[in-house]
Amino acid sequence: MAEEWNQDSGEAVYRSRDPIKNLKIRVTLQRVSPVSALVQRVQEQQEERSRGDIALRTLSNTGTSGYRAGDDEEVVISWQEKLFSAFEYELYKNEAACCTPLDRQYHQDIVSSERRGGRKNLRIFTYTDYDRYTNLEEHCQSVTTSEQGTPTFLADRMANVRRRRQDKKADGVGVRNRLVTWKPSEEFVKMNHIINTPVQTMYIMADLGSSGKLGLKENEHVLCTIRVDNNGVITLKPDVTGTKGPYRLEVESHKRELWRYTLQHVSESVQQEEQEREEILYRDLYGRHKEYLNNLVGSDFEMPPSGALRVFINGEIVSAHDYEHDNLYIHFFMELPKHWSSPAFQELSGVTQSCRSKTQGRENVAYFCHPFSFEMFLSEEVESEDVPQWPVLYFEVLSLDFWQRYRVEGYGSVVLPQTAGMHNVTAQTWRPVEQGTVSELRRFFIGGSPELEDLTYARIPGTFQGERLSRFGFRTETTGRVVFRFHSIHQSRSFLDRSSMRKRMQSVLDRLGGSSQQSSILNVLDAFQRARRRMQQARESLPIDILSGTRTLQLEQSTA
Repeated sequence: MAEEWNQDSGEAVYRSRDPIKNLKIRVTLQRVSPVSALVQRVQEQQEERSRGDIALRTLSNTGTSGYRAGDDEEVVISWQEKLFSAFEYELYKNEAACCTPLDRQYHQDIVSSERRGGRKNLRIFTYTDYDRYTNLEEHCQSVTTSEQGTPTFLADRMANVRRRRQDKKADGVGVRNRLVTWKPSEEFVKMNHIINTPVQTMYIMADLGSSGKLGLKENEHVLCTIRVDNNGVITLKPDVTGTKGPYRLEVESHKRELWRYTLQHVSESVQQEEQEREEILYRDLYGRHKEYLNNLVGSDFEMPPSGALRVFINGEIVSAHDYEHDNLYIHFFMELPKHWSSPAFQELSGVTQSCRSKTQGRENVAYFCHPFSFEMFLSEEVESEDVPQWPVLYFEVLSLDFWQRYRVEGYGSVVLPQTAGMHNVTAQTWRPVEQGTVSELRRFFIGGSPELEDLTYARIPGTFQGERLSRFGFRTETTGRVVFRFHSIHQSRSFLDRSSMRKRMQSVLDRLGGSSQQSSILNVLDAFQRARRRMQQARESLPIDILSGTRTLQLEQSTA
């Protein structure tokens, strides 16, 4: 009796990729006799006092281990293997008591077992997923520790509900046609009120009655519950014993008997030859699938021409924000600078659908989500002192009124991203205006407004050949903004080479990437020179005495 019992009867969760049909559990059931335990304790006390008792020792020899002979049973159970209890064996043995196809199948199994020598198991039996059995103790657990607590009506009814099996198909077409069933039958309630958990369940049971009273419902006890779902998750309650002690099961009968049982995982391990054969099979399967995908995709990819950089632009006009009028649409086109080209079949312009705005926060937003794509080529024959320019996307935002008359809402331009990847760009827009209220009234009522003959005037016109571009006297007004999203891909044969050709291309790309930095530096220097000239002109226009006083004041401040 000094043996340690396993008190951990909680659930254990495992995951397996192997077929669940290979699962096997060895169950060992033994009864601990209170009489033999008492005899063993008395014997130990007598031996300590050195008082031998022949009758007592003879009695103890029949049960020194603490177990009664004839009550030990050991069974190896496979997944969803049906072992009949004494009650089921007598019930399905009679063919007249079989009503369903499952009952008749059980009857055939019992008849076959009778031919092979009869029932092998005595106390240990199973309930499979096909049997109408639910563990009431599992579903009707009390929330509190009060002895007067009873399960609620809902818990009692849910305990008798069947769980849906994995292989059960969704039928009941006629039920879907009738949304309400005013007089549901008992079978209808049982078949439709199910727990939507696609699992398979198996119960390992034990009949703990006396030898002459096997087959009674009150003597059935659950030894282990096994659940398996579609993802290969196996739940055991309780867990296999392994190196831990056996589980203790006390029966509240007139003798208050004590039982012990163990659960061991005895599934056959895969042999080395079978494992190698399986790996070869999977390798062959994956190889065929790879060949199938290669045949679908192909191995010959189109390469850009030699000495050229191919640029793919998959763009999207996302939204337009904070414009004066509604029903917006955008017209756009691409301008290719020097050394750039595109396929002859490709259109470098497009127009979006008209979109109504909605209020978000303090601004009106029109979501276009209009996709476009461009394919361009940059020739590598670029002179070393020439910095190639990047293509520019010009666009104009227009609006439609009730009479389908359009008005210009703004002009803008976006330089395409110079690096590969995803880029989100927000472009501000402006529109030309005229002095006076007449032009604004004309724009509001009849849709007329000043327009640009050349959209490239929004930046630097392509036809401009001078050194300075003057916009003196050109009145404009700032309007809303447009959000773009670009996905850029660069492809070149030079990327595959590690020769001087790649270094040459890298220098071209460096110049492309540094063109924006160089332009920003030139803009800063230009602004500094203009400010310096204005300051010099202002100083020359001042009187001499003021200049001298200023110089004296600066000198005094410096000396101080």
